[in-house]
Amino acid sequence: MNEQWLTAYRQEIEEFSEKARAFDRGEISRKDYKGMSGGFGSYAQRDAGRHMLRLRLPGGRLTPERLRFLARVAGEYAIDPIKLTTCEAIQLHNLTPDLLPTLMEQAAGAAIITRGGGGDNPRNVMASPLTGVQPGEAFDVMPWAEAASDYLLSICRDIRMPRKLKVAFCNGVDDCVHATFRDMGFVAQPNGTFRLYIAGGLGNSHRMGVPVVESLLPRDVLYALRAMVDTFCAHGNYENRAKARTRYMQETLGPDGLRRAFLQNLTAAKDKGGLDLELAPRPVTKTGSGSLDDPRALAQKQPGLYAVAYHPIGGCLPKGKPAELEALLRDMPEAECRVAPDETLYILNLTAEEAARALAATADGAQTEFERSVACIGASICQQGVRDSQNALHRAVEAVRAAGLPDGALPRICISGCPSSCSAHQAAAIGFQGGVKPVPGGKPVPAFRLFLGGADALGRERFGEPAGFVREDQLPDLLVDLGRAAAGSGWAAWRTARPDELQAILAKYL
Repeated sequence: MNEQWLTAYRQEIEEFSEKARAFDRGEISRKDYKGMSGGFGSYAQRDAGRHMLRLRLPGGRLTPERLRFLARVAGEYAIDPIKLTTCEAIQLHNLTPDLLPTLMEQAAGAAIITRGGGGDNPRNVMASPLTGVQPGEAFDVMPWAEAASDYLLSICRDIRMPRKLKVAFCNGVDDCVHATFRDMGFVAQPNGTFRLYIAGGLGNSHRMGVPVVESLLPRDVLYALRAMVDTFCAHGNYENRAKARTRYMQETLGPDGLRRAFLQNLTAAKDKGGLDLELAPRPVTKTGSGSLDDPRALAQKQPGLYAVAYHPIGGCLPKGKPAELEALLRDMPEAECRVAPDETLYILNLTAEEAARALAATADGAQTEFERSVACIGASICQQGVRDSQNALHRAVEAVRAAGLPDGALPRICISGCPSSCSAHQAAAIGFQGGVKPVPGGKPVPAFRLFLGGADALGRERFGEPAGFVREDQLPDLLVDLGRAAAGSGWAAWRTARPDELQAILAKYL
């Protein structure tokens, strides 16, 4: 961001600081404070004396500079937990009101902006986490994701959208960023253009995106963003907050009407001009030799280089891990970390020897596909939460380990503590949404709603179907029973071949 924007941002931090202290003194209601603080990437937690701060990382890039900042403040201020998010950001939890402006100011010095991290703003712009290094990709989309982030931040003060706007860039191989069902999704194609989808989203009334441009030139990405903002501001629902998301424009305008409105705004934006992009991906100049055989070491498209995958259980970094990673990467040229939407942290551009060291340093993470499951921060911290999704996931992992289930018996699952779909449970093979289960003649019990059959692979996207409610205390037992039944052939093959057995197991719990 330019210096003028940053100067205004620092002034805003001072003003926000006064609001945070006023809330702490009880002079501002929780609702009013949330409406203001979200625009700065911060929310009060369930314990109103503690706060969360969300660090925007465009494209999920945790560069060496950003990692140094994270390692320093995590140690200096004893920050815990530190949560990787499904929007490729990082959340710092249990912060005092006085610490918030300090961290926001220091983060800006490390090229981390919290502005727009919540509230009715364009959110962190996402990109395929291995873009630039992944074999088979159409092209590296990171430069356009970062340019999109800068542009949206530059206009966020000047627009009043009815709700948030989530933007994602897919490299044409890995759509874990859900570009085909985000508010805006750019999918790279082998011909060097983007296929553009708009007005998709998870949560209530989840919808796939509407394809609006088949071959968008990369230089026109900012025009498309401007057109989407203008379309949302013109047709978004300002009266009913529950329906103030882009996907509801599919209802009010219809897919064809929405497409026409967007294309009219795109033409108008291009006629006005001034937003052309001329970008090129950054080349990786590093070379490596040797080979490595480990499921967490992924060969890059650059010969001799690897990316190491590290997935802390539940997406929460262990205490001291940021400092450990910063020290590890300090003497590894061109190495950097990327936060992925499944709460995996990738370490890129490593030689075989460096990758072996990274594997050893991250051996405390998930070891199976099931352990790479996703959970939001949960109701013990989040004021919106209904169920403690972190606790549910940890209990499930312990139960599956105790049962000795082999890798592949269960897929990665996604657990959201409330209907907000922060874990993307509707796009998971097995997803859970926090709620309560009605009991005839009795008091409702803590429960999770089960979704089955979701997928987010590019070209095979589908939403899971709700199957019923499972009691919270029975969730680990359900998963163990499913895993035991599928252990012989693997989850996907078993579910397809033995639907009657699946339903029999579900009937015991739902």
